[in-house]
Amino acid sequence: MSKIEDFKEFIRNKPELVEYIKNKEMTMQSFYEIYDVYGNNEEAWKPYERSISNPSNNIISPSKITDIMKNINLDEIQKHINTAQKALGVVEDLTTKGTANIENAIKGPLSPRPLNKFFED
Repeated sequence: MSKIEDFKEFIRNKPELVEYIKNKEMTMQSFYEIYDVYGNNEEAWKPYERSISNPSNNIISPSKITDIMKNINLDEIQKHINTAQKALGVVEDLTTKGTANIENAIKGPLSPRPLNKFFED
């Protein structure tokens, strides 16, 4: 295999390096240059090793759920909900009043203005 093919295989086996590239912390070129000089020497790659979170580690245990629930302040949540409801009520009032005014404006004045009347003469 060529050096480039070896590097591609090396990158496939090190998904934490791809995260550096996605986060724009490093470029593929920079990693290739390191690989070209050091190969797959573990000492050269230690600064770039990150632990990739395993999906099985993302499971929340029941004890963690109870701890989270203990830290939730229901009074604060209720205050935020009430504030949001008031804001929505104000928006609703403004929109309903606005549509009523628009409907009246569309109907126009009840009697037409005389053509010879200019600038409130």
